[in-house]
Amino acid sequence: MIYFDNAATGGFKPNSVTESAQTVMRYLCANPGRSGHRLSVAGADLVMRCRESLGQLFVASPDKVIFTKNCTEALNVAVFGSLKVGGHVITTTFEHNSVLRPLFALKNKGLIELDIVSPFENLSIFDAIKEKINPNTYLIVMTAVSNVTGLTLPIDKVSALCKKQGIKLLIDGAQGGGHIPLSVNGSGISMLALAGHKGLYGIMGSGVLILDDDTDLSPLIYGGTGTESFNLNQPSTYPERLEAGTLNLPAISALNEGVKFVSENMKNFSDNLFIQTRQIISGISQIKNANCYSKPNSSGIVAFSLDNLPSTEVADILNSDYDVAVRGGLHCAPLTHAHLKTNVNGLVRVSLAVQNSSREITYFLSAIKEIAGR
Repeated sequence: MIYFDNAATGGFKPNSVTESAQTVMRYLCANPGRSGHRLSVAGADLVMRCRESLGQLFVASPDKVIFTKNCTEALNVAVFGSLKVGGHVITTTFEHNSVLRPLFALKNKGLIELDIVSPFENLSIFDAIKEKINPNTYLIVMTAVSNVTGLTLPIDKVSALCKKQGIKLLIDGAQGGGHIPLSVNGSGISMLALAGHKGLYGIMGSGVLILDDDTDLSPLIYGGTGTESFNLNQPSTYPERLEAGTLNLPAISALNEGVKFVSENMKNFSDNLFIQTRQIISGISQIKNANCYSKPNSSGIVAFSLDNLPSTEVADILNSDYDVAVRGGLHCAPLTHAHLKTNVNGLVRVSLAVQNSSREITYFLSAIKEIAGR
């Protein structure tokens, strides 16, 4: 099968990633850091090495690198942990439900005021955010890259604004992590949530929340940490403050290898993905009845539609007749589709990894031309 669904989860894993996970499962059975024997200590050392790798790539202190089971959990820890009752939060129409649902849960309980902004007429997304800031604004939440179209949002401008005004900024890096440069300390980004199994080449079961040195959060999950066992309150020190329970050591070990792989290649990978998305967009623009909603981007995402044909039906045809994996529908981003006016039929999302070939793209475009011509 030709796998073009990398925005859901990365289809290619370097040998170092899979071998690392397998090695841990076979030979390192101990709970990392919970005991004093050498197997437990070795596990704790692996975890620390991954914290350090992530801290180096995203410019953060290793003890402020928090492991979660996925990016959704990381976003929930950040949203609920930073809550200021009665405060004001701003987010955008380009967000995934992993951002929207936690924020709406707080809004519906009357705990926060919420504004959702989108670009319109001559007002950019940055200007729309700036316009909504008020004295009660304590948090801005925005994605780095739209999971629907691959649009990169103006993180640098928003982070500079947040830094100047003392507002916390939470970035959903599920699609941007590993594809575009992101840094935490000194940047104005207070919290960065990441999916380890996408652009960072890890395996499923790995998510990360990275905090800057000036950000403190209330715990979302309480429980054992292997430290301060006499204390019936959650430890105040990081990372234990936000990490309760046994960590996913195979996934963390694999993620460490994935982060090293990305760190050595990110610029080349991003450049190649830009070229690949440009090839797809150019090809779709020449197909009658096809409409493209993306611009060339370094995250490997292209969204398109075929006139009057539901996106899920296009995806099903590609799967059954052409052995190509894409994703149709609303992509857990309902407000994005409402903004694009594609909320009836959705969009077909093609999401690439740099390991996909030009030959695969040519075959895919030929398939779309045949489907559009039926």
